[in-house]
Amino acid sequence: MSVVAISSRPHSPGRRSDRPAAVRPRSTSTLTVTVDLTPGTVSPRLARLIELLQELAVTGEVTPVGAAAPTPPAPRPRPAEHPADLRILVGCRTVEHGGRMVALTRIEFDLLLFLAEHPRRVFTRLQLLSNVWGYEHAVVRTVDVHVRRLRAKFGADTPLVTTVHGVGYRLADEARIGIDRDQ
Repeated sequence: MSVVAISSRPHSPGRRSDRPAAVRPRSTSTLTVTVDLTPGTVSPRLARLIELLQELAVTGEVTPVGAAAPTPPAPRPRPAEHPADLRILVGCRTVEHGGRMVALTRIEFDLLLFLAEHPRRVFTRLQLLSNVWGYEHAVVRTVDVHVRRLRAKFGADTPLVTTVHGVGYRLADEARIGIDRDQ
């Protein structure tokens, strides 16, 4: 598989600006993904990657090159609406659980919000350090400590964060979290 990203800059950083650019400046970034498939069975991970790429292509964020546009996937039946067990009130940086406010530290709040904004996606400890803490030079076990504290504050009966052994963490599939950006 190869991935090519073309930035929105009209010329590359090392290029002299007094020479005219060979290509026209782009108003948006372009991403080209090429997946070479050999005949035979496709692994579940590769099938998931292809499914995600098709989903991106359908939404217009990615345009497939040299292939017919994929048909949009059939809409999945939505489960019965359940009220959110947890409400993240972004504006006032608070979390409600079962009608009561739960006191979280800044990092615990940011970690919960980040995972809630990216459901079904697995993050390594380094990715979480980079995206939540803002740096990667801390001890990666710091993430473990904060996940353990989050789980303790909400109790064992509230599914929140799932450990993906050997990889990292993700929001639990059973987690019913609502994000309220207006509050």
